[in-house]
Amino acid sequence: MSSNKQFDVVVIGAGPGGYIAAIRAAQLGFNTACIDEWKNDKGGPAPGGTCTNVGCIPSKALLQSSEHFEHAGHGFAAHGIGVGELSLDLSKMLGRKNAVVKQNNDGILYLFKKNKVTFFHGRGSFARASEGGYEIAVAGAAPETITGKHVIVATGSNPRALPGAPFDEDRILSNDGALRIAAVPKRLGLIGAGVIGLEMGSVWRRLGAEVTVLEALPSFLGAVDEQIAKEAHRAFTKQGLKIELGVKISEVKTGGEGVSVAYADAKGGTKTLNVDKLIVSIGRVANTTGLNAESVGLQLDERGAITVDDDCRTNLPKVWAVGDVVRGPMLAHKAEEEGVAVAERIAGQHGHVNFNTIPWVIYTSPEIAWVGQTEQQLKSAGRAYKAGSFPFLANGRARALGDTTGMVKMLADAKTDEILGVHIIGPMASELIAEAVVAMEFKASSEDLARICHAHPSLSEAMKEAALAVDKRTLNF
Repeated sequence: MSSNKQFDVVVIGAGPGGYIAAIRAAQLGFNTACIDEWKNDKGGPAPGGTCTNVGCIPSKALLQSSEHFEHAGHGFAAHGIGVGELSLDLSKMLGRKNAVVKQNNDGILYLFKKNKVTFFHGRGSFARASEGGYEIAVAGAAPETITGKHVIVATGSNPRALPGAPFDEDRILSNDGALRIAAVPKRLGLIGAGVIGLEMGSVWRRLGAEVTVLEALPSFLGAVDEQIAKEAHRAFTKQGLKIELGVKISEVKTGGEGVSVAYADAKGGTKTLNVDKLIVSIGRVANTTGLNAESVGLQLDERGAITVDDDCRTNLPKVWAVGDVVRGPMLAHKAEEEGVAVAERIAGQHGHVNFNTIPWVIYTSPEIAWVGQTEQQLKSAGRAYKAGSFPFLANGRARALGDTTGMVKMLADAKTDEILGVHIIGPMASELIAEAVVAMEFKASSEDLARICHAHPSLSEAMKEAALAVDKRTLNF
């Protein structure tokens, strides 16, 4: 055990919330350390958390590869491009995905060095409270104890397993195993029609799997605006995804070379789904196991998440928590915003996180993105609103792309015209939503966006047209 090193700020976890918090703290002049245990296949450090290693980044790499494969097989002919016999080198595709992940891992290590953040490769946990703050044990190849005046916990989340069907990452897969399937399964089952499930289902369907999605909720994408969700359901069904809603799983068995799922359908009939691989995507749970929270009296809620106030303060002085390990949406960019805000609050500044303007994205094809309130939420709250929508079918750039599915939908207050929500399904929705986030952060009206000049031809014109539609004066539809 080496001598105890003293830091102004110690961050436990180097996912999006943790590494960003550490960098911002260092920028503000604090002597900062960040601890992370994630290892690459050679045992070296792999900072970036779930997002970089088995989440956002690798899934987007595979989505991109599988989209190229689908375009080559089904889309290029319309452009006058013949590709001959199509073949798939899955190991090369997965290798590219791994290379993208490593670039991100290495990028974070470089940023630590550039910003003078001391990185410890190992598992961080509370040891005890001390006069200098909190002693944090680092368990790894070189175990040691360090002390932080302030501690930011950013330990993320883990996939929730189905009761009685633990992940073996061979046949019953979490997001981790879903990104590492070595051969395209003939039949793939998905339990949970959430973001991860739909993205992974899209990847493997494009590559040739027959995909069935089983969802317990009676409605598809319940958190999404209903009109957008219906459009998505139509699009995914047309592509070949089989989606069953309102199901109740009774038993999951592995046997032979596959998995069988017994369930009751929405009408109460009993069915069995036999698949080669089963991806379980039924949510995530806060990762506080092994943090040794009890040694310092750190308060957890009934779900095992760390209890914090609106400013991410825990019940302990100078101990903070951000990201998936606390309340709020489990989104990488939400964690980043909280990480920056906490570092600035430690410096006596006023960190800013507005939960009402955090964008959501599902990177399927078509992409789905939204910010603010849905139409059903506004109706439920009894708020008077105006709605305007514009289809990509009437957008020149979308026609040129050959991707005209979907629309932009805008909701604004009936009296003040302030934008209350924007919902997009269609090409590059993940990029288009940023304009809506900026507009809402500055409390813009739909008229403001309607009056702003947008480049022609561009997909962004659909945002302008949706804003015009709020006042029933679209120009191109």
